[in-house]
Amino acid sequence: MPGPRRLRRVLVANRGEIAVRITRTLRALGIASVVVYHADEADGPAIREADEAYELTGETPVAAYLDGAQIVAIARRCAADAIHPGYGFLSENAAFAEAVRDAGIAFIGPSAQAIRLMGDKVGSREFVRRHGFPVAPSAYEEDDPASFAERAAAIGFPLLVKASAGGGGKGMHVARDRVELAERIETARREAARYFGDGRLYCERYIERPRHIEVQVIGDEHGRLVHLWERECSIQRRFQKIVEEAPAPGLDPALRARVLDAAVGIARAAGYSNAGTVEFILAPEGDFYFLEMNTRLQVEHPVTEMITGLDLVALQVRVAEGEPLALEQAAIERLGHSIECRICAEDPAADFAPAIGTVLRLRPPAGPGVRFDSGLAPGQRITTAYDPMLAKLVVHGASREAAIARMRAALRELVLLGVTTNAAYLDRLLGHAEFAAGRLHTGFVVEHAAALGAPPPDPETLELVLAAATLSSRTVRDLTRHVPEPYASIGAWRN
Repeated sequence: MPGPRRLRRVLVANRGEIAVRITRTLRALGIASVVVYHADEADGPAIREADEAYELTGETPVAAYLDGAQIVAIARRCAADAIHPGYGFLSENAAFAEAVRDAGIAFIGPSAQAIRLMGDKVGSREFVRRHGFPVAPSAYEEDDPASFAERAAAIGFPLLVKASAGGGGKGMHVARDRVELAERIETARREAARYFGDGRLYCERYIERPRHIEVQVIGDEHGRLVHLWERECSIQRRFQKIVEEAPAPGLDPALRARVLDAAVGIARAAGYSNAGTVEFILAPEGDFYFLEMNTRLQVEHPVTEMITGLDLVALQVRVAEGEPLALEQAAIERLGHSIECRICAEDPAADFAPAIGTVLRLRPPAGPGVRFDSGLAPGQRITTAYDPMLAKLVVHGASREAAIARMRAALRELVLLGVTTNAAYLDRLLGHAEFAAGRLHTGFVVEHAAALGAPPPDPETLELVLAAATLSSRTVRDLTRHVPEPYASIGAWRN
């Protein structure tokens, strides 16, 4: 095993808030940062934060960030000795990780072998099952395509149809009978081919009202692997997380220990190093099943940082440098409670349709226990070219109750003008009595959709809005300045 080597220049192969967040940690570590960007974000905050910036080209902005060969070429040109992929884009692409290392550049993430093993939803589930960890009853299309639907139905309904290469909630559909199963299989296959270039599917038993619990793990290249506690990710909309917190509220200590031990055992069996997340579905009766392993930094990693006081990006860098982790499992404390809300450019009143616009004014909330991770700046255009998440608002409190109160205050303090966001919706969600009680499950937002809808404005507010709209009208302003005849001709002599 090669000895430790100090990284001096790291290229961040990403954009937006995660590029800004990684760059700031690199600066704190005394490491020069390089970012790549598409022309439509040539003046973005990530570029101003970094020491160097290089333009990516491609048919679309997303295609540019997915061009691994171009990114490796830029890394060579600027003499970067490591690449951090962030999350999304190429972060779980085994071929990219191999290409980076083949170029003599360190990849700040797990090995390509671990990415390939755990990134395949079917292969990873069979790997986990063989090692004795719980997996929900499943049927895999590639075992025998002709009998796939029949084998899936034999598991029993409801079923969850999923893309083997899926992620982010795409290619996932619930089927409650045989007719729906046939329809959902065709829909999921089309989505899987469109989003991932891989139409393979599998089905698993759909757990009603489950919780989504995930465990942050990190390992080094010397055999040490630890967990950094769990996160609750049950508040989801269309299978995409919108609120995350740590620790998971109301989790029985004995069950928590079993989940944490399983996560570490799975990662250890995979020979995992660097940061990763093992995800589980928790049934109402207390059974839990392996869902998947994300072989990268997660969007919701800040809540783990808030309760542990650790910088996950700094730990990733040290592992990539070959340093042993200076962490003992028993010494990793869990202090207080943290909540993260994803601020997205979408309109809750229009069925969460993507929103576009230009950032006219930005005033992030501030104060003790408040963190705002974003890649936003006034004048920035918000388009549908990228994921709608604009920023992450994260808070920490001494208790869950204190964290909820702090988050609601921060959401109301946030000023982001020029684009519609889900901030007010998130405030209503956190104010719901069932959320406060910790009675969470992945169908929460559907079950409480009526209560989470925007209330009608009170008459006084409506009058103020109408008055403001009237006064901002150019026609109205012109009329107020118009002087009719004959007074206009008299000019300054009139009384």
